[in-house]
Amino acid sequence: MDIFLIRLLQFMLAIGLLVLLHEGGHFFFSKLFGVRVEKFYLFFDPSIGKWDGSIFKWKPKKSDTQYGVGWLPLGGYCKIAGMIDESFDTEQMKQPEQPWEFRSKPAWQRLLIMIGGVLVNFLLALFIYSMILFYWGDTYIPVKDMTYGMKFNSEAKQYGFKDGDILVGTDQGAFKDFSADLFRDLSEAKRVDIIRNGKSMSLQLPGDINLLGMLKAEPAFVSPFIPAEIDSVMDASPAAKIGLRKGDKIIALNNKPIDSYNEFTNQIGILSDIMTGAKTTADSMKLRTVTMVVARESKTDTLTTMLTPDLKVGFFVKSLAGIYKPVTKEYGFFESFPAGIKYGFNVLAGYVGDMKYVFTADGAKSLGGFGAIGSLFPPMWDWYMFWKMTAFLSIILAFMNILPIPALDGGHVLFLFYEMITRRKPSETFMVRAEYVGFGILILLMVVANLNDILRWLGYM
Repeated sequence: MDIFLIRLLQFMLAIGLLVLLHEGGHFFFSKLFGVRVEKFYLFFDPSIGKWDGSIFKWKPKKSDTQYGVGWLPLGGYCKIAGMIDESFDTEQMKQPEQPWEFRSKPAWQRLLIMIGGVLVNFLLALFIYSMILFYWGDTYIPVKDMTYGMKFNSEAKQYGFKDGDILVGTDQGAFKDFSADLFRDLSEAKRVDIIRNGKSMSLQLPGDINLLGMLKAEPAFVSPFIPAEIDSVMDASPAAKIGLRKGDKIIALNNKPIDSYNEFTNQIGILSDIMTGAKTTADSMKLRTVTMVVARESKTDTLTTMLTPDLKVGFFVKSLAGIYKPVTKEYGFFESFPAGIKYGFNVLAGYVGDMKYVFTADGAKSLGGFGAIGSLFPPMWDWYMFWKMTAFLSIILAFMNILPIPALDGGHVLFLFYEMITRRKPSETFMVRAEYVGFGILILLMVVANLNDILRWLGYM
């Protein structure tokens, strides 16, 4: 529960900050061009009976704007006078046009008002990335320094990879660290450079490996090779009860050879799949009883223990940072800005490139809602990860909002471009219908994404 609350607080703080600043972008340009903002809300406030849906509201004296917090935490909104938006306020549009309304302003001013939120979110992400680099620097483990090499699954081995290969780079450039960028480069590469048994060599790749399939594969398409050597043991755990200790090496599990911690976790995953077919408690306990062969000093021991219900043994191995020495590149204040901008654009390019998978069956299944987003935050409060995730969500929010879907900023921008090119405004009837269609699409996407979260939680995906 503590982990859930910590993640929830991080998620709510990040989303609240991003929504406020996004709507603040619309608010700023509206005020700049003399457009009246009637409501500025964090979260939506659909009324229920006689209640107007506001948890908090406040309207300063001599102000046209009511500020508040709604009860439905699905974003926020800035109700701009003389504009058809998610409030669907068509009565106002029947009145004579006023000079302080959105509809009375030149198209270029309306365009800036509409992209204000996206602009703020994107600039915010670049600023956060810059400040992360300035304060923490860029710490990573170079892939070329991972001297144990990599562990590959059967698909990767069909392309010629072998366990222990050290990845160097592709025809698109050298690898930096083990991240999603490495998978993207491999998926698009025609050539990959490796070191095998101390010798440099290259493998030919097709250039169109399915990235989503690589990321979702179990066991992983590629992962850093981690020795199955115990670093520490939890008290009162199955590992402690059978006397496992630091330095022990697991070389077999249930008669299956274990050459790495990667293989150990793979075998536990297979066991987890088999457990779903257990019909009785006795069946479950039988499956949870495992035999391990452990190498200790100059001898081997065969040990039997019962795993916990969630198939944990209760030991830890060294992390990558414990095996390899991370390097840190530090940035001065002014140096951090071009580096942060480059980093942000790289994140955006990767996200945009991955969007093509959304329109596939596997891509639709990979959509995640609030639960998936919240799980991206660490289980303990970590300001570095919090700001990194906030910057990433800010880029996502900016990109998603600029998509040409009615009810999103990008939909309004599309219609404004139409008006600027043809010199004709779309009719109010069309705009209202488009808003309803766009809002319906967004609700459908939200339902699918959050339903996926529920199905994953129930174990159906």
